[in-house]
Amino acid sequence: MSSPSMDKTHVEHLSTTPAIREPGVVDVEYGWQGNNRVELLENGEAYFPRVFEAIRQAKTEILLETFIVFEDKVGEELQEVLIAAAQRGVRITASLDGFGCGELSTGYLTALSEAGVRIQIFDPAPKHLGIRTNWFRRLHRKIVVVDGTIAFIGGINFSADHLADFGPEAKQDYSVEVQGPAVADIHHFALLQCGRPARAKYWWQRRRQRRSELAFTDHDGQVRLVYRDNGEHPTDIEEVYRQVLRSAQRRVVIANAYFFPGYRLLREIRNAAHRGVDVRLILQGQPDMLAAKLAARMTYDYLLKSGVQIYEYCDRPLHGKVALVDEDWSTVGSSNLDPLSLSLNLEANVLIRDRAFNRDLFERLEDLSDNHCKVMSVDKTPRGRVWHMTVGFLVFHFLAQFPAWAGWLPAHKPRLKPFTHSAGSDT
Repeated sequence: MSSPSMDKTHVEHLSTTPAIREPGVVDVEYGWQGNNRVELLENGEAYFPRVFEAIRQAKTEILLETFIVFEDKVGEELQEVLIAAAQRGVRITASLDGFGCGELSTGYLTALSEAGVRIQIFDPAPKHLGIRTNWFRRLHRKIVVVDGTIAFIGGINFSADHLADFGPEAKQDYSVEVQGPAVADIHHFALLQCGRPARAKYWWQRRRQRRSELAFTDHDGQVRLVYRDNGEHPTDIEEVYRQVLRSAQRRVVIANAYFFPGYRLLREIRNAAHRGVDVRLILQGQPDMLAAKLAARMTYDYLLKSGVQIYEYCDRPLHGKVALVDEDWSTVGSSNLDPLSLSLNLEANVLIRDRAFNRDLFERLEDLSDNHCKVMSVDKTPRGRVWHMTVGFLVFHFLAQFPAWAGWLPAHKPRLKPFTHSAGSDT
């Protein structure tokens, strides 16, 4: 029995289906919400049991967005718990990226669909000469919301390479579990992305959110959702990083898998170090893609000379997208600090003002940098440093403008399309 990939599924079952809408293109801003409980989940060992247990306990609704699902032991357990939830009447929408989930078989998707799971594929495309071509503008978010009361958001995909027993290529990564008022915003956002009705926020709610954003509070448990899309919010996540770097007073720690930001963000990192802030970057030393390491190293000389400390994590591939500033501000999410995440992909992070959470994240990252990383210095950076920096900036700014330039071309626009299974297809 053959098991065709989702590319063939798209050709057979989706080519005549009208597009629903492109997710992410919504003009909604979310403010700070207080009185939340936020817990850091490190790697698949902590993340998967919590998510799967929440799905098993779901009573009414599950919303899931992810970049990758593989048909390994993690993907199979995800399928199992979703089918069981659907069979007991839980309403489920799973939005999967057409590139990251491009190898899922028709059988895997059909089993979910026939159980009642509503599956949506973001920008599916057939292979050409055996190669997937839909590389850019990916649905890169990783969000799960259960019953509108518990949410998970971060960088962890549904794949076994987020577990230590995967071996040397197992990824180091982070997510958070959120319970409290902020879940309503994450739920509202997830509903909008999957094309289901979500109540609009009234003008006084929007005004209150803007006021809460401007008013600093030292209360713990503050959470705010930020996202980037290719519509009204193309730079929101990058702008948050720049703003908080400008306000940093004591310490900044950024752990990011793919680090190749533009000059404005690099300048804020450098300026923070110039002011005497303890700035640490934890980047990939054993990358899953060599290009990521080479790109990041183009920035090293510029940053090291400014007093920024750079550590390369060498135990296994770093996949995290986390940061903290001073003792009370943190962020966890799906956004890397590279042109794909900052200029092309659909991303989502949560911002967190909570001293206990900040301390927990700092202790884990400090252990990473002190015991599992190689410290970089100016004499370890590649030769031809000025040339590397010049090429790096040119490449970034070209890619940063790519979405606008691509819009001038007669190319397709990414869409979110429903998976439907035709009777008699080969599974």
